Amino acid sequence: MRGLIGAALALPLRPRLALMGRAMRTLAPLLGWQERAMANLAHVWPDLPEAEKRRIARAVADNAGRTMIENYDPAGLVARMRTAPVRGDGLAAVEDARAAGRPVLFVTGHYGNFEAPRAALVARGYRIGGLYRPMANPFFNAHYAANMHALSDPVFEQGRRGTMGLLRHIRDGGMGVLLFDVYDSAGVPIDFLGRPAPTLLSAAEIALRTNALMVPFFGIRQPDGTSFDAVFEAPIDHGDPRAMMEEATRRLEARIEADPGQWFWIHRRWKPQRQARRQRKRAAASMGP
Repeated sequence: MRGLIGAALALPLRPRLALMGRAMRTLAPLLGWQERAMANLAHVWPDLPEAEKRRIARAVADNAGRTMIENYDPAGLVARMRTAPVRGDGLAAVEDARAAGRPVLFVTGHYGNFEAPRAALVARGYRIGGLYRPMANPFFNAHYAANMHALSDPVFEQGRRGTMGLLRHIRDGGMGVLLFDVYDSAGVPIDFLGRPAPTLLSAAEIALRTNALMVPFFGIRQPDGTSFDAVFEAPIDHGDPRAMMEEATRRLEARIEADPGQWFWIHRRWKPQRQARRQRKRAAASMGP
């Protein structure tokens, strides 16, 4: 994998992205990604024609390949996003918060390139912290983590210690970003595209504890496959943590429904069989001996 990344980075931008998109479209069926994406699509949109599910699954693989190689060139991504369109109802609120020293927590999902809006802000002088999920392979993880730090520090490894580090950074008036669209058995069930998906409330709880502005953002890949539109949506009002995460979920759903090929359907987001087993266990425990 590191050899493929190194070879791709030696190419000019457009051929590099085209190569990685094509490579991931080829590898997706072999890795089980296409089958998983189509199973997820069938779970939430059972009436979707097979040909459309297959088209979306191929678009997902293409976007995943492009996103991966873009994020292995953090300096290049920042340079590209310096002149990219940056817009949205939340942009003025972010600028006001920066001027006032108020912390900001950005929330997003694995849509388009989720690092593109962060890179756009870094290019404009912002410092945006974040969390990353470590890779199981330590040789590859060292390479991956170095690239995460290269975009903008501080970056923390996912887990209790990392979350506390990000919390301190935000509490001190900093800015950070969290991706909330991954399965976590400790989460609460929130409907996502019409099906319950366990969702952590961490982002809302951090925003409440630090009085941080909570702003959804999205890096929307454009039809040319290379450029982005960085959109900063209106801040989510503080209130009940679950209600806040439900609103964040609605914002992500709207983006997916507009262009489903840009969301990472390869994730095991719902795990319906595991959810059903957990429900049966809870029901049995509630009945007692």
